[in-house]
Amino acid sequence: MHLRDVFRPSIAPVALVVALGACSQAAERPAAAPPAPQVDVVTVHRESVPVAIELPGRTSANVIAQVRARVDGIVVRREFNEGSDVKPGQRLYQIDRAPYVAALNSAQAAQQKAQANLVSQNATVERYKLLVARNAVSKQDYDNAFAAQGQAAADVAAARAAVETASINLGYTDVTSPISGRTGISQVTPGAYVQASQATLMTTVQQLDPIKVDLTQSSVEGLRLRSDYASGRLKLNGPDRAKVTLVLEDGTEYTRRGALLFTDITVDQSTGSVTVRALFPNPDGILLPGMFVRAQVEEGVRDAFLVPQVGVTHDPQGHATALVVGSDGKVAVRKLQLAGTHGDRWIVESGLEDGDRVIVGGAQRVQPGAAVQIAQAN
Repeated sequence: MHLRDVFRPSIAPVALVVALGACSQAAERPAAAPPAPQVDVVTVHRESVPVAIELPGRTSANVIAQVRARVDGIVVRREFNEGSDVKPGQRLYQIDRAPYVAALNSAQAAQQKAQANLVSQNATVERYKLLVARNAVSKQDYDNAFAAQGQAAADVAAARAAVETASINLGYTDVTSPISGRTGISQVTPGAYVQASQATLMTTVQQLDPIKVDLTQSSVEGLRLRSDYASGRLKLNGPDRAKVTLVLEDGTEYTRRGALLFTDITVDQSTGSVTVRALFPNPDGILLPGMFVRAQVEEGVRDAFLVPQVGVTHDPQGHATALVVGSDGKVAVRKLQLAGTHGDRWIVESGLEDGDRVIVGGAQRVQPGAAVQIAQAN
């Protein structure tokens, strides 16, 4: 028997005791705390923010003139192309002139006859004036001659009015445009019979430059804006009228800006809205009457915070909230009062303080009260 065989059984218990002691020390040592999550923040400051509201609306011609027949007759010819631009006084239709030329000639002849009769009656009165002084004629004959003179003068005035009427009717055979603008579809063709008594519609001329845009605004929104102006929370940009921009039906923005004209003082009882009218330059004819548009109306400026939309959420009750990193490095939740959007950012009226750091990245990894590390600050 060797000496090593004698000591081998006693080694195993010692090794087991040493291993159990090491495990016990490892179990008693506390685990290392996980690192604080990293977040991206943006520092907000109160600033002057333009206030704009988006309103739906439709375009309409600035001036509309319905060209109608003012005398009876046959349309001889049309002297314009449908959809063309015309000027004031430009002839659009020609109505048969012959009957009205004859009527004018007849009225002028009647005027000449009345004028000749007046000359004769004037001479008679002058003669009777001398004769009645000598008692050569009776006073009754003189009075009759004087009355006939007045009748002849009245006939001349009536004949003159008839000539003017015949001349006006002859002028109405030239159907002209009352305004400058663009013509619509012709409602009559050469050979058609038009009547003044029926006011036959012949065509329509619309002035499209500038063009009106009638917008619809709720009365509640109007009350809120007036309240903001009165309290000073909303300030006007200046003495100029509010500017308006348009977004067309295809989503493109109209390149020219318009000006706000007025707000109607009557509320539509069926919709609870009022009409806001704006005027836009339209030299290229892009805007046509009846188009549906969306308008951005700049109504003034207000002092507020601008917060990226990704930094604002809503709680189950629908309140807008934001997560803010405090000076102690911990997360706090704030309830916000929003006042619309400006570009891709929310307009926050209250709920934040100047210099607050709003979390805009990594918010899903943190909870209110938790400590965080700021990875990137903008």
